Amino acid sequence: MSKEPLILITNDDGVEAEGLRTLVKSLDGLGQRVVFAPDGPRSGMSSAITSTVPIDCTLLHMEEKLTVFSCTGTPVDCVKLAINEILGKQPDLLVSGANHGGNQAICVHYSGTMGAVVEGCIFGIPSLGVSLAGYRPESDFSETCRLGRIVAERMLKEGLPRGTYLNLNVPNLPRVKGIAVCRQADGRWIKEFFRTENPDGKPGYQLAGEFMNLNPAGTDYDTQRLDEGYASLVPGRIDVTDYAFLETLKQWDLQI
Repeated sequence: MSKEPLILITNDDGVEAEGLRTLVKSLDGLGQRVVFAPDGPRSGMSSAITSTVPIDCTLLHMEEKLTVFSCTGTPVDCVKLAINEILGKQPDLLVSGANHGGNQAICVHYSGTMGAVVEGCIFGIPSLGVSLAGYRPESDFSETCRLGRIVAERMLKEGLPRGTYLNLNVPNLPRVKGIAVCRQADGRWIKEFFRTENPDGKPGYQLAGEFMNLNPAGTDYDTQRLDEGYASLVPGRIDVTDYAFLETLKQWDLQI
């Protein structure tokens, strides 16, 4: 068994995605890399799992320090199957991405990229999501993945507290001003659908929308720092308990 770190790499854009290819190259030299990614796009899957039909995986490529699998399941399925059945040991690091599109603010809850990160964190693996906050068809992922390597390298050295994961978003710029450690912005999507017409004449609804930021002006939120030309790095937690409200809730009269 190699003493080098074992790095599990996945995504939600599919095993052939350019962001994944660039990320895999950027992590060269950090350890043994195993790619275990969906066989096609799985964006917006969050923490979805496949429970009604079997899933399988296919070995696509193997070379020194790099093995690539595709999987018929979701990003979370990929993480579960890799860890439970394929790898033979617990990874030292999980990196998901590089996603084609930002996962800042509320998007962290919808993202298949971040669903895989959360799953890695549940297994006790230091886990990182890497996303390019841009949607152009021919986006350049080199700066995003350069920063992803910087954070990944530090995670291998320092580790993370159990139950904590990291979410890195990078603006679509040739060179960012730096990495800003900050908070998740408060906001939501509005005008989320536009109406279409199905072939049978019935109305259909296509997901679209625009993001409304509810934060006051400031510099401590991921959306703000991205607009300023910085990459945002936000720590998240598996434990979603609202501790600030917990004691108040205990005072409610809930006798039945």
